[in-house]
Amino acid sequence: MIKGFFAGKASKPIIGLLVAALVVGGISAQASGVLNTPSGGYLLCVNSKTKVITHPGTTNCPKGSKKLTIGASGKDGKTLWNGEKDPENTLGSPGDIFINSVTKTLFGPKNLDGTWPAGVSMIGPTGATGPQGPGGGATGATGATGATGASSLKITELSICGAGGISLCKVGVQGPGGGTIFFVDYYDQYAGFNYLEAAPTSCESESKTWSSANTAVTAARSWAGRAVGAGQANTTAIKEAFADDTGDNNAAHFATSCSAGGKFDWFLGSLGEMKLMYDNLQGVGERPLPQYWSSTELDPTNAKLQDFNTGEQDSLNKSDMANWYVRPVRAF
Repeated sequence: MIKGFFAGKASKPIIGLLVAALVVGGISAQASGVLNTPSGGYLLCVNSKTKVITHPGTTNCPKGSKKLTIGASGKDGKTLWNGEKDPENTLGSPGDIFINSVTKTLFGPKNLDGTWPAGVSMIGPTGATGPQGPGGGATGATGATGATGASSLKITELSICGAGGISLCKVGVQGPGGGTIFFVDYYDQYAGFNYLEAAPTSCESESKTWSSANTAVTAARSWAGRAVGAGQANTTAIKEAFADDTGDNNAAHFATSCSAGGKFDWFLGSLGEMKLMYDNLQGVGERPLPQYWSSTELDPTNAKLQDFNTGEQDSLNKSDMANWYVRPVRAF
């Protein structure tokens, strides 16, 4: 490093001499091996008149010469630090710089009292949005509105059961028709209804026939006629086949004559529905009567009953009215 040479006013001839001296005389200067300046460099003396460069081997130049120091160690520069969090005051020395590599914040120079100044973000403001590129298509048509989602309430939290509509719909509670809920469709297996309600005892009757004649009602037969959810359709088919039966004797006609709770949608339950009534009403402490007609037909002569003593399903002649009961059902 060249330091203090004619205060920066050296002419081109002098620089040429200096280069020549370093090339030609530098070997002999180094050969003397004298580091004769406080900064550890070599002291050269340049005669102001003759422009001759000498290496005096001392720390002073003769009068009329200018000092030229070469090879001296320069002063240490300042340190640039970086890290993933803001700097602590224990880091670095006055004049140092610090960059937070995560937030892109610049701190520094560090103050003489050992503290870091507030940081400055190196991220510039967001530029203006550029023009839209070519090829942008027209906006598509709005799609059809989706179906309304299911209620967030659980099925047993719907307040449609009980007096005044304040009881929750669960097996064993009073239904809207004043009877007892005996089935809840927790898993949404059946279309058109969520609950089955057994009529109150005011609509229950003994000694009813299934029909007055051995006429086939094929719509109320087999698996379809005994399934849960089939009772309403079975009852309609029975009433059409035996339109001349009176409500006092025919089980289906009697079931639909019930108006408990101001409801007029009662029917004779299918064998599957009467089995659910048997299973669940006893589970909540109710003790139904021994045997009930279902709306399920076995053949033109016989129909199915649900035994509430044994849990079995029996088949009896449709016109038998010994001790067979009717308990209407409604679905909602």
